[in-house]
Amino acid sequence: MDGIVFHQLLQWHSVVMDTSRTMQIVSDGIFHFAVTLTLIAGAILIWLGGNPGSFRYGARLIGSYFLMGGGIFNFAEGIINHHLLQIHRVHPDAANPLFYDLAFLASGLVLFAAGFLLKKGLK
Repeated sequence: MDGIVFHQLLQWHSVVMDTSRTMQIVSDGIFHFAVTLTLIAGAILIWLGGNPGSFRYGARLIGSYFLMGGGIFNFAEGIINHHLLQIHRVHPDAANPLFYDLAFLASGLVLFAAGFLLKKGLK
């Protein structure tokens, strides 16, 4: 979610900010490839671990964990990279970059909450 929305669609930040545009694209590509492999492996493990009796249940289970995982990632990456290590900002060229950093953290909490509610509804 982070890579698609914040890196590609909005083009606010990259895995490696202080390099040329080409290196930003390459670093984001490596990041997205690794994340895609992790998502595929995780979806298979969740599917098998959930032992779904129906496709609908299995798809909702994977969707709920996808949202929760994306939310945890955005929140943790935002706290660690944006605030503690100060590696980069979400939208460094904005008039108020802190607003975007906080909105990024909030997006993580919203994603996690949506996934949690979806999973809670599976019982």
